[in-house]
Amino acid sequence: MRDTTSSLIKNCLAFLKAPQFKLEAAKSIISVTSLLVISVGFTASSYAGSREQAMRMHERLAGVPASESTLDAMQSLIEAGDTNSAAYMAMEHPAFYNVTLKTWVAPWTNEAFDKFEPLNDYIATVVGMVRDDIDFREVLSGDILYVGDNALSLPAYSNTSNEHYLAMEDEVTDLKAHLVQTTQSAVTGLPSEATAGVMTTRAAAKAFFKDGTNRAMFRFTLINHMCTDLEGVADITRAPDRIRQDVSRSPGGDSRVFHNNCVSCHSGMDPLAQAFAYYNYRYDAASDPDGDQGTIEYNSNGETDPVSGTRVQEKYLINGNNFVHGFVTDDDSWDNYWREGVNYNLGWSQSLTGSGQGAKSMGEELANSQQFAECQVTKVFEEVCLRSPQDSDDRDQITALQTQFATSGYQMKSVFAEAANYCKGD
Repeated sequence: MRDTTSSLIKNCLAFLKAPQFKLEAAKSIISVTSLLVISVGFTASSYAGSREQAMRMHERLAGVPASESTLDAMQSLIEAGDTNSAAYMAMEHPAFYNVTLKTWVAPWTNEAFDKFEPLNDYIATVVGMVRDDIDFREVLSGDILYVGDNALSLPAYSNTSNEHYLAMEDEVTDLKAHLVQTTQSAVTGLPSEATAGVMTTRAAAKAFFKDGTNRAMFRFTLINHMCTDLEGVADITRAPDRIRQDVSRSPGGDSRVFHNNCVSCHSGMDPLAQAFAYYNYRYDAASDPDGDQGTIEYNSNGETDPVSGTRVQEKYLINGNNFVHGFVTDDDSWDNYWREGVNYNLGWSQSLTGSGQGAKSMGEELANSQQFAECQVTKVFEEVCLRSPQDSDDRDQITALQTQFATSGYQMKSVFAEAANYCKGD
């Protein structure tokens, strides 16, 4: 097969040297040759032996080559038909946590989707949840936080800086060995009922509660945990009664823009984003324009915002003159208008009511949908297989991974293991 490919390439190159050969034809030949070489490579790899499969599985999961002893053990497990144990053996390597998981999660924590975002409480919490096989649905609702253990000489966790995690990164701390689980309510001071998994970590607040109207938190939660931006859930048939005052009903003097475009996103988003009405990221814009020393803020029961006159943050009332007859937020009640219409297909849980108060219950609404589960397994597939699902076999595998995810109690490592098994012959 290699001889055939080599001969093909040589013939193509000889043809390219012909003086009458045209540039566009050359481009076509090069493209076809490249595809044939890639195709040959895939065909050859499909016959990879158990040792090659073990090597590939380890490198895809941990990002580094396996030691000979680990490779021997994984090979034996694969030959015995126990590929799941082989995958879990690869995930015992510290690099699975420090490299694979960290760079997998980091883009979720910033608007630029930067993989090289420094370690923070959002990243550490997801890494810890995966390590400890915690029900991953709690990523949007749990009173959970992971910090460095006391064996490390670290600055204490701070509500006003990221120094605790930066010190861990500077020391190249083994996250597998040195992350410990605690609660946000015990460390950050948030009431337990106000905690909502990674959405109420300091890193998430800095990225998505900072300035604005808190819609950013909802939008990026959709992107990162439901695998869709607002355009993917646009529906102009939903009632616009909960759209806030800051949304003009005649953008540019044309009401058709509002009815045909703005309504499609805001009619569903605003009733759900109301769950964040008591949250803010407080910082001094004059001395700290990037908000590096800022802190998440939550108006507890009995606290009153001086502008709104209620627990609702002032930001929910900004630009109220854009349409004074619009919805005025007076609490953190939320409703899911997307349970009907085209977004019914997101697979909302029938055991939940589709309404509630606060970010915790809204996070449960999102995380118990079929779309959430499909999103998580698809992201794992792309991380481990180094490609998006491409054909019917891949789509069937996504369905199988989603079933595996649910039956395992939403343990993320089980999904990594199954995906690595599926792609070990790629």
